[in-house]
Amino acid sequence: MRRSRTIGRLVVVSAAPLLLAVVGLFHPTGLNPSTAHMWATMHIWLLPAFPLLTLGLIVPLWGRPGRGVAGVATVVAWLAAAAFAALYTGLDAVAGIAAGTVQLHAAGGQDVGPSIAALFATADSMGHAGVRALAVAVVAAAVALAVRHGWRVLPGTAVLLVCTYEFYDSHIFYPRGVLAMAGYAVGFALLTWPAVRARSGSVERSPEVRPG
Repeated sequence: MRRSRTIGRLVVVSAAPLLLAVVGLFHPTGLNPSTAHMWATMHIWLLPAFPLLTLGLIVPLWGRPGRGVAGVATVVAWLAAAAFAALYTGLDAVAGIAAGTVQLHAAGGQDVGPSIAALFATADSMGHAGVRALAVAVVAAAVALAVRHGWRVLPGTAVLLVCTYEFYDSHIFYPRGVLAMAGYAVGFALLTWPAVRARSGSVERSPEVRPG
């Protein structure tokens, strides 16, 4: 039972980035009349996917935050993760759904380039802010988990920060964005592993309750 719960948590934290990595293999490299329908439709389906990346930080931090450094860092991680979810959903809606719809319904000969460029500029500002918030969330989560589990959280933290650097300007485009998403799956699993192992160990060590 404990083993299945451990595997379940690892699946939960890695599922969203792996899904995004697969989608990135098919993501159009540019928006034009021939890709507009797929571009807009794909981003409608992706609306819930990017916020689900934050499960990779929520799951290992699950539980009521305590007092002290770990508790404060946990709250910071939660707030920063929420900021990422909101801002990157905005990017998805503006650069994906809105820009794709504008291109799709452009009249013959109509120049929608300036409008699409304006949408992309707005979306990029939200996306970049969102990824910066995600970086803050990763660092804060690492601090909270390091207090509890020590150096074992460092490999996952390092992988996640490298992926966040790549994610900043590569979205999920192939190849860098796809590799970043695959890396997130690995990094979240590495960050979660010490926490789930500690929970399993605490269950094994819990004293047996005896009558009388």
